[in-house]
Amino acid sequence: MDAVWNALLLSLKVAGWATVLNLFFGIAVGYLLARTRFPGRDLLDTLLTLPMVMPPTVLGYYLLVLMGRRSWLGAWLQDHFGFSLIFTWQGAVIAAAIVAFPLVFKPARAAFESVDGQLEQAARVLGISEMAVFFRVTLPLAWRGILAGLLLAFARALGEFGATLMVAGSIPGKTQTLSIAVYEAVQAGQDDVANMLVLITSAVCIVALLLAGRLVPGRFGNQ
Repeated sequence: MDAVWNALLLSLKVAGWATVLNLFFGIAVGYLLARTRFPGRDLLDTLLTLPMVMPPTVLGYYLLVLMGRRSWLGAWLQDHFGFSLIFTWQGAVIAAAIVAFPLVFKPARAAFESVDGQLEQAARVLGISEMAVFFRVTLPLAWRGILAGLLLAFARALGEFGATLMVAGSIPGKTQTLSIAVYEAVQAGQDDVANMLVLITSAVCIVALLLAGRLVPGRFGNQ
């Protein structure tokens, strides 16, 4: 049971931090692509959507190349802070955040595009600053779609396996998340542990989907 609870708490920790990262970056990128036009906009959208369709192990390999000790980023972190992202829970957070990122920024972009521009313009006519327009008009009107995306991203980050395993490995109590613990339990023939982990993961994902469906009816299966 200790191993089960450790895997659950670590998974919630990784998924929670990954969701927080995606909250800020997903809103920023979604708003940028929804409201601005610039050369390469469609290409950027495609590249940011790649984690949704790219095999997680391939994405994990890219992250290893980027963050490994022989990379410029990995060497810089090691030289200046004595810290490496590989085989750490922080590395697992980055992997999970990147894999789940399209599930936040795509709904955020759609939510911002659905906001009536006349309402924003009316606020500007009243002398409200652009930042105030965003926080008092645009974001309140788009929050349901953004929150639905965050719930889906949380569930996706919670169940992430391939990229997380490549970057963080499987160290019990340190980097072994629920999905990795399921794999290890099956490999070890511990069916009772695997069943418990699968039920916990499935329950969390079902709750996230139900909440997302209530926030944005029709888009996630609820009418």
